[in-house]
Amino acid sequence: MGYAQGSGLSDERRQFREGIRMNAAEGFARGEPSLAIAKELRVSARSVQRWRRAWDKSGPRALRSVGSASPPRLSEAQFARLEAGLAKGPVAHGRPDQRCTLSRIKTVIGRRFHHGTGLTLSPTTS
Repeated sequence: MGYAQGSGLSDERRQFREGIRMNAAEGFARGEPSLAIAKELRVSARSVQRWRRAWDKSGPRALRSVGSASPPRLSEAQFARLEAGLAKGPVAHGRPDQRCTLSRIKTVIGRRFHHGTGLTLSPTTS
C-alpha cells in the first residue's frame, strides 16, 4: 500500500511538503515575489499565491501540516482482517473470474464491516 490508511500522503511526505511551505514563508518574510519563490522551490505560482494569502492572514503557523485529511475508516485490527481477506483472492469472495477491482474491494469492505463505506474509489468495471 503506497499511502497511509485514510490519507493521500505518508507522514514523511507531509513533513517534506510542510518544509517547502516553510521555505516559502521565509521568502515571504524577505519580501520576495511569489513567482521567484515558486521557481526556486519548483512549485506552481498558484500554490505559492495561496500560501502567501494564508501566511498574510495567520503567519507561518497557517502553513503547517494539519495531518491526515480524514481519520481512518477502519481500525488497525479491521484493516489487518481486510488485508488477510483480500489476500485469499477474488474466488474466496465469489468472483470466479479472478478479477480484483476497486469496486469489488469496496463491496468486500461493506459486507465484512457492515457499513456503507463512503469510500471514494476510481470508477471501474465490476
